[in-house]
Amino acid sequence: MSLPRLAVRAILMKDDKLLLVNAFPDATDDLWCAPGGGVEKGASLPDNLIREVHEETGLTISVGAPCLINEFHNPEDRFHQVDIYFRCTVTSGELDDKWQDPEAIVTRRRYFSRSEMDTLRFKPDSLGDVAWGTTGISYDPLELLVKPR
Repeated sequence: MSLPRLAVRAILMKDDKLLLVNAFPDATDDLWCAPGGGVEKGASLPDNLIREVHEETGLTISVGAPCLINEFHNPEDRFHQVDIYFRCTVTSGELDDKWQDPEAIVTRRRYFSRSEMDTLRFKPDSLGDVAWGTTGISYDPLELLVKPR
């Protein structure tokens, strides 16, 4: 049995909007998520997050406190991932449509208002509540990652 994949993600707000990315090459799926990605051994969680956010968005960030632990799985392929979300601040850079993710996975990135998120498919389900909430750390138990039919 393989261990769950560990990932880190950023809660980045600007003008009361949350930064989301579409992490599917050529936008082959409509699922949006917070920027971030897999943790590499030998680097801290914040260092991994700084690297991932820069790769996906071109932004430089500072990493604050953790605010959410979410785990999800896809029963079809037995994929299981644990994400740790941190409140972050942009320290330099602006979103630019010309920015290219070196892995060519993230092709779209955008800030969304709370009401705009009502029209999106995103994970985890609690993302909006956490982003606009003021509570401490939250935990989402195992969440299914399946596309509605």
